[in-house]
Amino acid sequence: MTAEPTKAARLQTLLTTSTIPIPGAFNALVAMQVERAGYEAVYVSGAALSACRGVPDIGLLGLAEVADEAGRIARSVSIPTIVDADTGYGGPAAVRDAVSVFEQAGLAGMQIEDQESAKKCGHLSGKRLIPVDEMTSKIEAAVAGKTDRHFMIVARSDARSVEGFDGAVRRAKAYAEAGADALFPEALESADEFQQFARRMRDGGITIPLVANMTEFGKTPLLSCAEFGSMGYGGVLFPVTALRTALRAIEGLLAELKLFGTQRDRLHHMMTRQELYGLLRYPEPLETVGRNHEHRNERVTGT
Repeated sequence: MTAEPTKAARLQTLLTTSTIPIPGAFNALVAMQVERAGYEAVYVSGAALSACRGVPDIGLLGLAEVADEAGRIARSVSIPTIVDADTGYGGPAAVRDAVSVFEQAGLAGMQIEDQESAKKCGHLSGKRLIPVDEMTSKIEAAVAGKTDRHFMIVARSDARSVEGFDGAVRRAKAYAEAGADALFPEALESADEFQQFARRMRDGGITIPLVANMTEFGKTPLLSCAEFGSMGYGGVLFPVTALRTALRAIEGLLAELKLFGTQRDRLHHMMTRQELYGLLRYPEPLETVGRNHEHRNERVTGT
């Protein structure tokens, strides 16, 4: 019998044969929603995990914290999960250890970036990069640390706003030569730059998957997955989209609750108990199911 492909192998196939949207999940429950909605992969954003702990995305979370939450997310779904590992938590030895930890936690891939350890969000100014040879050493260590050869090392470069577009291209080529399994050019500033980047990779003989970041309110214009597919990108990340949407919804709820002292008019925005239990795969007692159906009818009819 042929062994079933690992999640990492499935992720590699997806990124090399199609263009897939990859929503970010900031906890296991959201990851389960992502899977139920029909997505084929999920992303664990460092920015989202940091925000959920009330701190900014400046590299404050360590490997143990990220691996604990990312592993919980990965184990909650059957689709592959990519984790944002920031700068890799240190030098080459630390990056190699991180690969081992994330593999054991059930992740299918790990993203590392070429900023200094006091990193910033990729769409903020004032970033500082490590030398190319330091980053290539990290990538080589990550590749050497894999036990599943399909586990994906996604090399992200933040060079566009520091060394310019040509600098981002040069670094990406070096990272591919060092053994990266995918390339992630961060904070490109136009559709033309994304297209040029893909073309220059192809012209350089680089055929590994390309990943684009569609974070909101940054330096990059919002493009569709179809547009990225036409340029040759395999994955399109939406790292903080779900979190931003959830926070706005909660903000509205809290304002209304404070004003009126009741959540009655918000019920149509909520999952019912039955729907939540269904998402959790929890066998709800039949009598509770009946009450939920009755309550849903009351919401709709106003009775």
